[in-house]
Amino acid sequence: MTAVLPNPSEVEIVVGDNGIGIPPEFLPRLFQKFSQVAPALERSQGGLGLGLALVHGVVTLHNGRVEARSAGVGRGSEFIVRLPVVSITPAMPPEPKSPSSQTPRPLVSRRVLVVDDNKDSAEALALLLRLAGHLVETAHDGEAALEIAERFQPDAVLLDLGMPRLNGYEVCEQIRSRSWGQSILVVAQTGWGQEQDRARTLEAGFDAHLTKPIDPEVVQEMLVTLKRHNLRDT
Repeated sequence: MTAVLPNPSEVEIVVGDNGIGIPPEFLPRLFQKFSQVAPALERSQGGLGLGLALVHGVVTLHNGRVEARSAGVGRGSEFIVRLPVVSITPAMPPEPKSPSSQTPRPLVSRRVLVVDDNKDSAEALALLLRLAGHLVETAHDGEAALEIAERFQPDAVLLDLGMPRLNGYEVCEQIRSRSWGQSILVVAQTGWGQEQDRARTLEAGFDAHLTKPIDPEVVQEMLVTLKRHNLRDT
């Protein structure tokens, strides 16, 4: 890794390797969510395709740029991050605005429990939600989910359906049987999205049914508004 100052207003950080490389046709979409050179199931150490999307998001938040370069498969990769240099010269204070001229959007922070027996999936979603300002805990089986929910008292539960010890349907039914669990938002996250699957989650007490990979922006909208999406429209 090297860091240089290509000009006085910008710092450039370069990370390179001599590994498997990246096909040229894949470079334009490398930083998109869930992008992978090969499907994760075909690779022994495949990820979720969220890491580089997170990098792009963090760099963009700091008014920077990130790009990737590779000469092709088997010829290594290079990632370049460019960030603006912060001036230490004191800036003039901005003109005060009248209270009525601008109303900032209030920060909404929810208590969220993410439940998934795929630990990578659970932690990736939890990280995205924490970056959005939410307080998040995770569980990887049904019994642990109930124990944590009892203590944590979440505003919302993102609940996988196929899990060991107790499946998602059983967990949801037990949550709804508790006094603290009757009004919270419970969202099913699953790979199954047929009409009969949605009908079953509705019957079990879920408020919404999201098929994987779920869109973090949809989840964020639900958490900000605590909106209970119609199961047949999600």
